[in-house]
Amino acid sequence: MRTEMNARARMIASACAMTFAVLMPNVAPAHEARAGAVTIEHPYAVPTPPGARTGGMYFRRLKNGGADLDRLTAASTPIARTIEFHRMQMDGDVMRMRAQPTIDLPPGKELEVRHGGTLHLMLLDLKQPLKDGDRFPVTLTFERGGRQEVMVWVQRPRAAATAPEHDAHKH
Repeated sequence: MRTEMNARARMIASACAMTFAVLMPNVAPAHEARAGAVTIEHPYAVPTPPGARTGGMYFRRLKNGGADLDRLTAASTPIARTIEFHRMQMDGDVMRMRAQPTIDLPPGKELEVRHGGTLHLMLLDLKQPLKDGDRFPVTLTFERGGRQEVMVWVQRPRAAATAPEHDAHKH
């Protein structure tokens, strides 16, 4: 009798798994979205210390699969007053962050916007600290691809990507 119950339980579990796979085909395991020809892979932010008023947001990758240049022209979220696009660049011997109006996405190219890299989105005037495990929506606006809301995951960056000058997000 016990063997019959175990076999039945396995059959039910298998049926549930198949039903989930059929009913949820658009759930992307890689956490990605599309805006026109642009693929937005794994938007994430890093946790901030208590009282921090700024935070950094990143993507594993932005890929323009189209034949034309596209640009990320705006971003907004309910958890911050505004979002700016920032580029890290050397000014003599000093690394500085500079705001820029857009992030260009050349046709057929991939752009990494990762923690520790040269580009990031700066969340200004945060309403609350970003805690590991939190999620929040961000609306991205592309010149050609239009608007796309993505869910941003707050997570600690991999140790290899962590750079001390990025942790405090100071200007």
